[in-house]
Amino acid sequence: MQSRLENIKVVAKKAGFEESDIFCYGNYIAKVNPKLGKKQGKLVLVTAMTSNKTGIGKTTISIGLADALNMLGKKAMLALREPSLGPVFGIKGGATGGGKSSIEPSEEINLHFTGDFHAVTEATNLLASIVDNHIYQGNALDLDTDKILVRRCLDVNDRSLREIVYSIKGKKVKTGFDITSASEIMAIMCLSKDLSDLKNRLGNIMVGRDCKNQPIYAKDLKAEDALAILLKDALKPNLVQSLSGTPALVHMGPFANIAHGCNSVIATSLALAHSDFAITEAGFGSDLGGEKFCDITSRVLGKSPDGCVLVVTISAIKEQGQGDIAKGFENVKKHISNMRDVFGLPVVVAINKHKDDKVQELGQVEKCLKEENISYAISTPFEDGGKGCKDLAVLVEKICSQKKNFCYVWDWKDDIKTRVEKIATKIYGAKTVKFSPLAKRKLEEAEKHPDYFVNIAKTQSSLSDDKNLLGAPKDFDLHISDLQIRHGAKMINFIAGDIFLMPGLGKNSNYQNMNIDKNGKTKGIK
Repeated sequence: MQSRLENIKVVAKKAGFEESDIFCYGNYIAKVNPKLGKKQGKLVLVTAMTSNKTGIGKTTISIGLADALNMLGKKAMLALREPSLGPVFGIKGGATGGGKSSIEPSEEINLHFTGDFHAVTEATNLLASIVDNHIYQGNALDLDTDKILVRRCLDVNDRSLREIVYSIKGKKVKTGFDITSASEIMAIMCLSKDLSDLKNRLGNIMVGRDCKNQPIYAKDLKAEDALAILLKDALKPNLVQSLSGTPALVHMGPFANIAHGCNSVIATSLALAHSDFAITEAGFGSDLGGEKFCDITSRVLGKSPDGCVLVVTISAIKEQGQGDIAKGFENVKKHISNMRDVFGLPVVVAINKHKDDKVQELGQVEKCLKEENISYAISTPFEDGGKGCKDLAVLVEKICSQKKNFCYVWDWKDDIKTRVEKIATKIYGAKTVKFSPLAKRKLEEAEKHPDYFVNIAKTQSSLSDDKNLLGAPKDFDLHISDLQIRHGAKMINFIAGDIFLMPGLGKNSNYQNMNIDKNGKTKGIK
Protein backbone atom coordinates (compact mmCIF):
# COMPACT_ATOMS: atom_id res chain seq x y z
CA MET A 1 0.00 0.00 0.00
CA GLN A 2 1.33 3.42 -0.92
CA SER A 3 2.29 5.75 1.92
CA ARG A 4 0.40 8.80 0.66
CA LEU A 5 -2.35 9.72 -1.74
CA GLU A 6 -1.54 10.57 -5.34
CA ASN A 7 -2.60 13.87 -6.82
CA ILE A 8 -6.02 13.42 -8.38
CA LYS A 9 -4.61 14.43 -11.79
CA VAL A 10 -2.32 11.39 -11.62
CA VAL A 11 -5.27 9.16 -10.67
CA ALA A 12 -7.32 10.61 -13.56
CA LYS A 13 -4.54 9.90 -16.04
CA LYS A 14 -4.23 6.35 -14.70
CA ALA A 15 -7.96 5.89 -15.23
CA GLY A 16 -7.73 7.16 -18.81
CA PHE A 17 -9.27 10.62 -18.37
CA GLU A 18 -7.85 13.66 -20.10
CA GLU A 19 -6.85 16.54 -17.85
CA SER A 20 -9.35 18.72 -19.75
CA ASP A 21 -12.12 16.34 -18.66
CA ILE A 22 -11.65 16.89 -14.92
CA PHE A 23 -12.30 19.80 -12.58
CA CYS A 24 -10.30 19.59 -9.36
CA TYR A 25 -11.62 20.22 -5.85
CA GLY A 26 -8.18 20.52 -4.26
CA ASN A 27 -5.50 17.87 -4.70
CA TYR A 28 -7.51 14.70 -4.11
CA ILE A 29 -11.06 15.17 -5.46
CA ALA A 30 -12.27 15.95 -8.96
CA LYS A 31 -15.44 16.12 -11.01
CA VAL A 32 -15.29 14.22 -14.31
CA ASN A 33 -17.00 15.06 -17.58
CA PRO A 34 -18.69 11.75 -18.45
CA LYS A 35 -17.11 11.03 -21.82
CA LEU A 36 -17.12 7.30 -22.49
CA GLY A 37 -13.91 5.52 -23.46
CA LYS A 38 -13.43 2.58 -25.79
CA LYS A 39 -13.31 -0.22 -23.21
CA GLN A 40 -16.27 -2.29 -22.13
CA GLY A 41 -15.13 -3.98 -18.98
CA LYS A 42 -16.66 -6.73 -16.89
CA LEU A 43 -19.28 -5.57 -14.38
CA VAL A 44 -19.02 -7.01 -10.86
CA LEU A 45 -21.94 -6.49 -8.50
CA VAL A 46 -21.21 -6.67 -4.76
CA THR A 47 -24.25 -7.48 -2.60
CA ALA A 48 -24.78 -9.28 0.71
CA MET A 49 -26.80 -11.43 3.05
CA THR A 50 -29.22 -9.68 5.41
CA SER A 51 -27.22 -7.05 7.26
CA ASN A 52 -26.98 -6.05 10.89
CA LYS A 53 -27.24 -2.50 12.24
CA THR A 54 -23.63 -1.50 11.64
CA GLY A 55 -23.39 -2.94 8.13
CA ILE A 56 -21.69 -6.00 6.72
CA GLY A 57 -18.66 -4.50 4.98
CA LYS A 58 -19.71 -4.50 1.31
CA THR A 59 -17.89 -1.23 0.62
CA THR A 60 -14.72 -2.46 2.35
CA ILE A 61 -14.86 -5.72 0.35
CA SER A 62 -15.51 -3.79 -2.89
CA ILE A 63 -12.47 -1.56 -2.35
CA GLY A 64 -10.24 -4.47 -1.32
CA LEU A 65 -11.39 -6.45 -4.37
CA ALA A 66 -10.64 -3.60 -6.78
CA ASP A 67 -7.20 -3.11 -5.19
CA ALA A 68 -6.52 -6.84 -5.45
CA LEU A 69 -7.48 -6.99 -9.14
CA ASN A 70 -5.08 -4.14 -9.83
CA MET A 71 -2.35 -6.00 -7.90
CA LEU A 72 -2.97 -8.97 -10.22
CA GLY A 73 -2.31 -6.79 -13.25
CA LYS A 74 -5.90 -6.04 -14.21
CA LYS A 75 -7.31 -2.56 -14.65
CA ALA A 76 -10.05 -2.18 -12.05
CA MET A 77 -12.15 0.83 -11.13
CA LEU A 78 -14.76 1.39 -8.42
CA ALA A 79 -18.25 2.84 -8.94
CA LEU A 80 -19.73 3.50 -5.49
CA ARG A 81 -22.50 5.49 -3.81
CA GLU A 82 -21.89 8.74 -1.95
CA PRO A 83 -22.40 8.71 1.82
CA SER A 84 -25.41 10.37 3.41
CA LEU A 85 -25.08 12.45 6.57
CA GLY A 86 -27.99 10.49 8.06
CA PRO A 87 -25.98 7.29 8.67
CA VAL A 88 -22.72 9.22 9.22
CA PHE A 89 -24.18 10.87 12.34
CA GLY A 90 -26.55 7.98 13.01
CA ILE A 91 -25.72 4.33 13.72
CA LYS A 92 -24.47 2.78 10.48
CA GLY A 93 -21.67 5.25 9.75
CA GLY A 94 -20.30 6.50 6.44
CA ALA A 95 -19.67 4.76 3.14
CA THR A 96 -15.94 4.96 2.48
CA GLY A 97 -14.90 1.47 3.58
CA GLY A 98 -12.51 1.05 6.47
CA GLY A 99 -9.00 0.20 7.63
CA LYS A 100 -6.64 -0.43 4.72
CA SER A 101 -9.54 -0.68 2.27
CA SER A 102 -10.99 2.79 2.21
CA ILE A 103 -11.48 5.54 -0.34
CA GLU A 104 -9.89 8.87 0.41
CA PRO A 105 -10.07 11.60 1.54
CA SER A 106 -12.66 9.74 3.62
CA GLU A 107 -13.61 12.57 5.98
CA GLU A 108 -14.42 14.96 3.12
CA ILE A 109 -16.31 12.22 1.23
CA ASN A 110 -18.36 11.34 4.32
CA LEU A 111 -19.25 14.98 4.98
CA HIS A 112 -20.03 17.62 2.34
CA PHE A 113 -17.84 16.17 -0.45
CA THR A 114 -18.50 18.17 -3.66
CA GLY A 115 -21.97 19.34 -2.62
CA ASP A 116 -23.98 16.80 -4.64
CA PHE A 117 -26.37 15.99 -1.81
CA HIS A 118 -26.76 19.68 -1.08
CA ALA A 119 -27.74 20.24 -4.72
CA VAL A 120 -30.34 17.45 -4.63
CA THR A 121 -31.71 18.77 -1.34
CA GLU A 122 -31.98 22.35 -2.58
CA ALA A 123 -33.53 21.34 -5.91
CA THR A 124 -36.19 19.31 -4.11
CA ASN A 125 -36.95 22.14 -1.70
CA LEU A 126 -36.94 24.73 -4.49
CA LEU A 127 -39.62 22.73 -6.30
CA ALA A 128 -41.73 22.57 -3.13
CA SER A 129 -41.30 26.32 -2.70
CA ILE A 130 -42.29 26.95 -6.34
CA VAL A 131 -45.49 24.96 -5.81
CA ASP A 132 -46.35 26.90 -2.65
CA ASN A 133 -45.55 30.22 -4.32
CA HIS A 134 -47.74 29.39 -7.30
CA ILE A 135 -50.70 28.90 -4.97
CA TYR A 136 -49.84 32.04 -2.99
CA GLN A 137 -49.60 34.14 -6.16
CA GLY A 138 -53.10 33.30 -7.34
CA ASN A 139 -53.03 29.59 -8.22
CA ALA A 140 -53.55 29.93 -11.98
CA LEU A 141 -53.34 26.14 -12.37
CA ASP A 142 -56.00 25.62 -9.68
CA LEU A 143 -53.79 23.29 -7.64
CA ASP A 144 -55.71 21.46 -4.92
CA THR A 145 -53.88 22.03 -1.62
CA ASP A 146 -55.11 18.62 -0.42
CA LYS A 147 -53.43 16.91 -3.38
CA ILE A 148 -49.91 18.35 -3.34
CA LEU A 149 -47.47 15.46 -3.78
CA VAL A 150 -44.02 17.03 -3.68
CA ARG A 151 -42.33 16.69 -0.29
CA ARG A 152 -39.30 18.47 1.06
CA CYS A 153 -36.09 16.69 2.03
CA LEU A 154 -33.11 16.95 4.36
CA ASP A 155 -29.85 14.96 4.48
CA VAL A 156 -29.97 14.17 8.19
CA ASN A 157 -32.12 11.80 10.24
CA ASP A 158 -35.03 13.76 11.74
CA ARG A 159 -38.16 11.79 12.66
CA SER A 160 -39.96 14.96 13.83
CA LEU A 161 -40.23 16.15 10.22
CA ARG A 162 -41.88 13.03 8.81
CA GLU A 163 -45.25 14.74 8.90
CA ILE A 164 -45.77 18.51 9.05
CA VAL A 165 -48.66 20.93 8.55
CA TYR A 166 -48.24 24.48 7.27
CA SER A 167 -50.50 27.20 5.89
CA ILE A 168 -50.78 28.90 2.49
CA LYS A 169 -53.13 31.88 2.50
CA GLY A 170 -55.11 30.38 5.36
CA LYS A 171 -55.31 26.87 3.88
CA LYS A 172 -53.66 24.06 5.81
CA VAL A 173 -51.32 21.79 3.83
CA LYS A 174 -50.26 18.38 5.14
CA THR A 175 -46.85 17.21 3.94
CA GLY A 176 -43.47 16.21 5.35
CA PHE A 177 -39.77 15.66 4.80
CA ASP A 178 -37.98 12.60 3.42
CA ILE A 179 -34.26 12.04 3.75
CA THR A 180 -32.47 13.31 0.64
CA SER A 181 -31.44 9.79 -0.39
CA ALA A 182 -35.11 8.78 -0.69
CA SER A 183 -36.20 11.80 -2.74
CA GLU A 184 -37.45 11.51 -6.29
CA ILE A 185 -34.73 13.85 -7.53
CA MET A 186 -32.07 11.53 -6.09
CA ALA A 187 -33.60 8.66 -8.10
CA ILE A 188 -33.72 10.88 -11.18
CA MET A 189 -30.05 11.81 -10.79
CA CYS A 190 -29.11 8.14 -10.54
CA LEU A 191 -31.05 7.11 -13.64
CA SER A 192 -30.45 10.10 -15.95
CA LYS A 193 -28.03 9.49 -18.82
CA ASP A 194 -27.19 13.13 -19.57
CA LEU A 195 -28.30 16.71 -18.93
CA SER A 196 -31.11 16.57 -21.51
CA ASP A 197 -32.48 13.39 -19.95
CA LEU A 198 -32.21 14.99 -16.51
CA LYS A 199 -34.12 18.11 -17.58
CA ASN A 200 -36.87 16.03 -19.20
CA ARG A 201 -37.27 13.87 -16.10
CA LEU A 202 -37.35 16.91 -13.80
CA GLY A 203 -40.12 18.43 -15.89
CA ASN A 204 -42.14 15.23 -15.55
CA ILE A 205 -42.19 15.27 -11.74
CA MET A 206 -45.85 15.29 -10.76
CA VAL A 207 -46.27 17.95 -8.07
CA GLY A 208 -49.98 17.46 -7.43
CA ARG A 209 -53.46 17.58 -8.94
CA ASP A 210 -55.85 20.38 -9.69
CA CYS A 211 -59.37 20.71 -8.36
CA LYS A 212 -60.63 18.62 -11.31
CA ASN A 213 -58.17 15.86 -10.34
CA GLN A 214 -55.98 16.45 -13.38
CA PRO A 215 -52.19 16.02 -12.89
CA ILE A 216 -49.90 19.04 -12.60
CA TYR A 217 -46.22 18.61 -13.43
CA ALA A 218 -43.08 20.62 -12.68
CA LYS A 219 -42.94 21.63 -16.35
CA ASP A 220 -46.39 23.22 -16.00
CA LEU A 221 -44.76 25.52 -13.44
CA LYS A 222 -41.77 26.12 -15.76
CA ALA A 223 -39.51 24.76 -13.02
CA GLU A 224 -37.36 22.25 -14.90
CA ASP A 225 -34.65 24.64 -16.09
CA ALA A 226 -34.11 26.15 -12.65
CA LEU A 227 -33.87 22.67 -11.12
CA ALA A 228 -31.44 21.51 -13.82
CA ILE A 229 -29.25 24.56 -13.25
CA LEU A 230 -28.93 23.61 -9.57
CA LEU A 231 -28.07 20.03 -10.53
CA LYS A 232 -25.87 20.39 -13.63
CA ASP A 233 -22.55 20.07 -11.78
CA ALA A 234 -23.87 17.42 -9.42
CA LEU A 235 -24.67 15.26 -12.46
CA LYS A 236 -20.94 14.83 -13.10
CA PRO A 237 -19.36 11.88 -11.22
CA ASN A 238 -16.74 12.45 -8.53
CA LEU A 239 -13.29 10.91 -8.87
CA VAL A 240 -11.31 9.89 -5.77
CA GLN A 241 -8.99 6.97 -4.97
CA SER A 242 -8.44 4.07 -2.61
CA LEU A 243 -5.47 4.04 -0.25
CA SER A 244 -3.74 1.91 -2.88
CA GLY A 245 -4.45 4.40 -5.66
CA THR A 246 -7.36 2.58 -7.34
CA PRO A 247 -9.58 5.12 -9.14
CA ALA A 248 -13.06 5.38 -7.63
CA LEU A 249 -16.08 7.11 -9.13
CA VAL A 250 -18.33 8.00 -6.19
CA HIS A 251 -21.67 9.42 -7.28
CA MET A 252 -25.17 9.75 -5.83
CA GLY A 253 -26.45 7.74 -2.88
CA PRO A 254 -29.98 6.39 -2.57
CA PHE A 255 -30.65 3.96 0.29
CA ALA A 256 -31.58 0.44 -0.81
CA ASN A 257 -34.25 -0.05 1.86
CA ILE A 258 -36.25 3.12 1.10
CA ALA A 259 -35.01 3.84 -2.44
CA HIS A 260 -33.33 1.82 -5.21
CA GLY A 261 -29.91 1.79 -3.58
CA CYS A 262 -27.52 2.03 -6.54
CA ASN A 263 -25.00 4.66 -7.62
CA SER A 264 -25.57 6.60 -10.85
CA VAL A 265 -25.85 5.01 -14.26
CA ILE A 266 -23.47 7.71 -15.54
CA ALA A 267 -20.71 6.71 -13.11
CA THR A 268 -21.10 2.97 -13.70
CA SER A 269 -21.06 3.48 -17.50
CA LEU A 270 -17.93 5.58 -17.14
CA ALA A 271 -16.19 2.95 -15.00
CA LEU A 272 -17.07 0.22 -17.49
CA ALA A 273 -15.69 2.29 -20.34
CA HIS A 274 -12.33 2.84 -18.62
CA SER A 275 -11.52 -0.48 -16.98
CA ASP A 276 -11.26 -4.24 -17.34
CA PHE A 277 -13.34 -4.67 -14.18
CA ALA A 278 -15.87 -2.18 -12.84
CA ILE A 279 -16.74 -2.98 -9.22
CA THR A 280 -20.06 -1.60 -8.02
CA GLU A 281 -21.97 -2.10 -4.78
CA ALA A 282 -25.73 -2.11 -4.26
CA GLY A 283 -27.05 -1.33 -0.79
CA PHE A 284 -28.00 -3.91 1.84
CA GLY A 285 -28.83 -7.47 0.67
CA SER A 286 -29.82 -9.26 -2.51
CA ASP A 287 -33.47 -8.65 -1.61
CA LEU A 288 -32.93 -4.88 -1.70
CA GLY A 289 -30.05 -3.31 -3.61
CA GLY A 290 -29.19 -6.57 -5.38
CA GLU A 291 -32.69 -7.00 -6.81
CA LYS A 292 -33.00 -3.32 -7.64
CA PHE A 293 -29.67 -3.19 -9.44
CA CYS A 294 -30.64 -6.17 -11.59
CA ASP A 295 -34.26 -5.18 -12.25
CA ILE A 296 -33.89 -1.38 -12.48
CA THR A 297 -30.33 -0.14 -12.96
CA SER A 298 -29.27 -2.91 -15.35
CA ARG A 299 -32.15 -2.07 -17.66
CA VAL A 300 -31.18 1.62 -17.81
CA LEU A 301 -27.48 0.79 -17.99
CA GLY A 302 -28.02 -1.63 -20.85
CA LYS A 303 -25.78 -4.22 -19.20
CA SER A 304 -26.26 -6.88 -16.55
CA PRO A 305 -23.54 -7.95 -14.10
CA ASP A 306 -20.96 -10.46 -15.33
CA GLY A 307 -20.45 -11.78 -11.83
CA CYS A 308 -21.73 -11.30 -8.28
CA VAL A 309 -19.94 -11.18 -4.94
CA LEU A 310 -22.13 -11.98 -1.93
CA VAL A 311 -20.65 -10.68 1.33
CA VAL A 312 -21.29 -12.51 4.60
CA THR A 313 -19.98 -12.20 8.15
CA ILE A 314 -19.97 -14.62 11.06
CA SER A 315 -21.73 -12.06 13.28
CA ALA A 316 -24.57 -11.51 10.78
CA ILE A 317 -25.03 -15.27 10.30
CA LYS A 318 -25.21 -15.77 14.06
CA GLU A 319 -27.68 -12.90 14.37
CA GLN A 320 -29.96 -14.39 11.70
CA GLY A 321 -29.79 -17.77 13.44
CA GLN A 322 -30.15 -16.32 16.95
CA GLY A 323 -26.71 -17.71 17.79
CA ASP A 324 -27.00 -20.88 15.67
CA ILE A 325 -24.68 -20.91 12.62
CA ALA A 326 -26.64 -23.63 10.78
CA LYS A 327 -29.94 -21.80 11.24
CA GLY A 328 -28.40 -18.48 10.27
CA PHE A 329 -26.87 -19.97 7.14
CA GLU A 330 -30.40 -20.48 5.78
CA ASN A 331 -30.41 -16.72 5.23
CA VAL A 332 -27.14 -16.94 3.26
CA LYS A 333 -28.54 -19.78 1.14
CA LYS A 334 -31.56 -17.68 0.20
CA HIS A 335 -29.39 -14.75 -0.87
CA ILE A 336 -27.14 -17.07 -2.90
CA SER A 337 -30.22 -18.54 -4.56
CA ASN A 338 -31.57 -15.07 -5.38
CA MET A 339 -28.48 -14.11 -7.34
CA ARG A 340 -27.53 -17.52 -8.75
CA ASP A 341 -30.88 -19.22 -9.38
CA VAL A 342 -33.30 -16.33 -9.86
CA PHE A 343 -31.08 -13.85 -11.72
CA GLY A 344 -28.79 -16.51 -13.24
CA LEU A 345 -25.51 -14.86 -12.23
CA PRO A 346 -22.23 -16.61 -11.39
CA VAL A 347 -21.76 -16.06 -7.65
CA VAL A 348 -18.82 -16.16 -5.27
CA VAL A 349 -19.14 -15.62 -1.51
CA ALA A 350 -16.75 -13.32 0.33
CA ILE A 351 -16.47 -14.13 4.03
CA ASN A 352 -15.56 -10.75 5.51
CA LYS A 353 -13.42 -12.09 8.35
CA HIS A 354 -13.12 -10.09 11.56
CA LYS A 355 -10.31 -10.51 14.05
CA ASP A 356 -12.64 -11.80 16.79
CA ASP A 357 -14.23 -14.52 14.61
CA LYS A 358 -13.84 -17.96 16.18
CA VAL A 359 -12.05 -20.63 14.13
CA GLN A 360 -14.76 -23.20 14.85
CA GLU A 361 -17.55 -20.91 13.64
CA LEU A 362 -15.58 -19.99 10.53
CA GLY A 363 -15.15 -23.69 9.83
CA GLN A 364 -18.89 -24.26 10.17
CA VAL A 365 -19.62 -21.57 7.57
CA GLU A 366 -17.01 -23.00 5.20
CA LYS A 367 -18.57 -26.45 5.55
CA CYS A 368 -22.01 -25.02 4.76
CA LEU A 369 -20.68 -23.24 1.66
CA LYS A 370 -19.03 -26.41 0.39
CA GLU A 371 -22.28 -28.30 0.84
CA GLU A 372 -23.99 -25.56 -1.17
CA ASN A 373 -21.32 -26.05 -3.89
CA ILE A 374 -20.48 -22.35 -3.91
CA SER A 375 -17.00 -20.88 -4.37
CA TYR A 376 -15.85 -18.66 -1.52
CA ALA A 377 -12.88 -16.72 -0.25
CA ILE A 378 -11.98 -15.67 3.28
CA SER A 379 -11.23 -11.98 2.91
CA THR A 380 -9.51 -9.53 5.24
CA PRO A 381 -9.62 -6.15 3.47
CA PHE A 382 -9.83 -4.07 6.66
CA GLU A 383 -6.57 -5.41 8.08
CA ASP A 384 -4.72 -6.28 4.86
CA GLY A 385 -6.15 -4.13 2.06
CA GLY A 386 -5.94 -5.61 -1.43
CA LYS A 387 -3.67 -8.43 -0.22
CA GLY A 388 -6.56 -9.64 1.93
CA CYS A 389 -8.77 -9.99 -1.15
CA LYS A 390 -6.38 -11.66 -3.61
CA ASP A 391 -8.09 -15.05 -3.35
CA LEU A 392 -11.43 -13.32 -3.92
CA ALA A 393 -10.03 -11.47 -6.95
CA VAL A 394 -8.90 -14.74 -8.54
CA LEU A 395 -12.38 -16.21 -8.09
CA VAL A 396 -14.05 -13.06 -9.44
CA GLU A 397 -11.92 -13.12 -12.57
CA LYS A 398 -12.87 -16.76 -13.03
CA ILE A 399 -16.64 -16.34 -12.61
CA CYS A 400 -16.69 -13.30 -14.91
CA SER A 401 -15.39 -15.49 -17.72
CA GLN A 402 -18.17 -18.02 -17.20
CA LYS A 403 -21.36 -18.13 -19.19
CA LYS A 404 -24.26 -16.42 -17.45
CA ASN A 405 -27.96 -17.01 -17.92
CA PHE A 406 -29.15 -13.65 -16.69
CA CYS A 407 -32.86 -12.98 -16.44
CA TYR A 408 -35.02 -10.39 -14.70
CA VAL A 409 -37.49 -11.17 -11.93
CA TRP A 410 -40.33 -9.41 -13.77
CA ASP A 411 -41.09 -8.66 -17.42
CA TRP A 412 -42.39 -5.47 -19.00
CA LYS A 413 -45.46 -7.42 -20.13
CA ASP A 414 -46.38 -8.06 -16.47
CA ASP A 415 -48.88 -5.66 -14.93
CA ILE A 416 -47.65 -3.61 -11.97
CA LYS A 417 -49.31 -5.80 -9.33
CA THR A 418 -47.75 -8.93 -10.83
CA ARG A 419 -44.30 -7.33 -10.71
CA VAL A 420 -44.67 -6.67 -7.00
CA GLU A 421 -45.89 -10.23 -6.43
CA LYS A 422 -42.97 -11.72 -8.37
CA ILE A 423 -40.41 -9.77 -6.34
CA ALA A 424 -42.15 -10.72 -3.08
CA THR A 425 -42.47 -14.44 -3.85
CA LYS A 426 -39.28 -15.11 -5.82
CA ILE A 427 -36.84 -12.85 -3.93
CA TYR A 428 -38.30 -12.47 -0.43
CA GLY A 429 -39.95 -15.90 -0.14
CA ALA A 430 -43.42 -14.49 0.57
CA LYS A 431 -46.60 -16.47 0.03
CA THR A 432 -48.83 -13.56 -0.95
CA VAL A 433 -48.90 -9.78 -1.14
CA LYS A 434 -51.61 -7.93 0.73
CA PHE A 435 -52.41 -4.35 -0.24
CA SER A 436 -54.00 -1.90 2.18
CA PRO A 437 -57.20 -0.15 1.04
CA LEU A 438 -55.14 2.99 0.35
CA ALA A 439 -52.57 1.04 -1.69
CA LYS A 440 -55.35 -0.70 -3.65
CA ARG A 441 -56.85 2.65 -4.64
CA LYS A 442 -53.49 4.00 -5.74
CA LEU A 443 -52.65 0.76 -7.56
CA GLU A 444 -55.44 1.46 -10.04
CA GLU A 445 -53.61 4.64 -11.10
CA ALA A 446 -50.23 2.90 -11.06
CA GLU A 447 -51.46 0.28 -13.54
CA LYS A 448 -51.80 3.08 -16.11
CA HIS A 449 -48.01 3.28 -16.27
CA PRO A 450 -46.73 -0.10 -17.51
CA ASP A 451 -43.42 1.49 -18.59
CA TYR A 452 -42.49 2.41 -15.00
CA PHE A 453 -40.08 0.48 -12.77
CA VAL A 454 -41.24 -1.13 -9.52
CA ASN A 455 -39.29 -0.37 -6.35
CA ILE A 456 -40.24 -1.84 -2.97
CA ALA A 457 -39.24 -0.02 0.21
CA LYS A 458 -38.98 -2.36 3.19
CA THR A 459 -36.88 -3.16 6.24
CA GLN A 460 -33.27 -4.18 5.65
CA SER A 461 -33.26 -6.38 8.76
CA SER A 462 -35.33 -9.22 7.33
CA LEU A 463 -36.28 -10.77 4.00
CA SER A 464 -39.87 -9.98 5.03
CA ASP A 465 -41.42 -6.63 6.03
CA ASP A 466 -41.11 -7.61 9.71
CA LYS A 467 -37.65 -6.75 11.08
CA ASN A 468 -38.00 -9.43 13.75
CA LEU A 469 -38.60 -12.28 11.28
CA LEU A 470 -35.07 -13.63 10.91
CA GLY A 471 -33.36 -16.33 8.84
CA ALA A 472 -35.11 -17.35 5.62
CA PRO A 473 -38.83 -17.10 6.40
CA LYS A 474 -41.34 -18.73 4.09
CA ASP A 475 -45.06 -18.48 3.42
CA PHE A 476 -45.45 -15.06 5.02
CA ASP A 477 -47.58 -12.20 3.73
CA LEU A 478 -45.89 -9.04 2.45
CA HIS A 479 -47.96 -6.02 3.45
CA ILE A 480 -48.01 -3.00 1.13
CA SER A 481 -49.27 0.00 3.08
CA ASP A 482 -48.87 2.75 0.48
CA LEU A 483 -47.28 3.63 -2.85
CA GLN A 484 -45.89 6.67 -4.65
CA ILE A 485 -45.94 7.17 -8.42
CA ARG A 486 -42.76 9.01 -9.37
CA HIS A 487 -43.24 10.17 -12.94
CA GLY A 488 -39.86 11.87 -13.29
CA ALA A 489 -37.97 8.75 -12.19
CA LYS A 490 -40.49 6.52 -13.99
CA MET A 491 -40.66 4.48 -10.81
CA ILE A 492 -43.50 3.28 -8.60
CA ASN A 493 -42.33 3.17 -5.00
CA PHE A 494 -44.24 0.63 -2.92
CA ILE A 495 -44.08 1.01 0.87
CA ALA A 496 -43.98 -2.33 2.69
CA GLY A 497 -44.89 -2.55 6.36
CA ASP A 498 -44.12 0.47 8.54
CA ILE A 499 -40.90 1.63 6.85
CA PHE A 500 -40.31 5.40 6.93
CA LEU A 501 -38.67 7.50 4.19
CA MET A 502 -37.18 9.72 6.91
CA PRO A 503 -35.12 7.76 9.45
CA GLY A 504 -34.59 8.84 13.05
CA LEU A 505 -31.41 8.99 15.11
CA GLY A 506 -30.66 6.01 17.34
CA LYS A 507 -30.17 6.08 21.08
CA ASN A 508 -26.39 5.57 20.72
CA SER A 509 -25.69 7.37 17.46
CA ASN A 510 -22.24 8.09 16.05
CA TYR A 511 -22.42 11.84 16.64
CA GLN A 512 -21.89 11.20 20.36
CA ASN A 513 -18.43 9.77 19.65
CA MET A 514 -17.21 12.66 17.48
CA ASN A 515 -15.02 15.53 18.62
CA ILE A 516 -13.03 18.42 17.16
CA ASP A 517 -10.07 20.20 18.78
CA LYS A 518 -9.12 23.88 18.70
CA ASN A 519 -7.01 23.28 15.58
CA GLY A 520 -9.93 21.78 13.66
CA LYS A 521 -8.70 18.19 13.88
CA THR A 522 -11.61 15.75 14.11
CA LYS A 523 -12.05 12.25 15.47
CA GLY A 524 -14.87 9.72 15.28
CA ILE A 525 -16.07 10.32 11.70
CA LYS A 526 -16.27 6.88 10.17
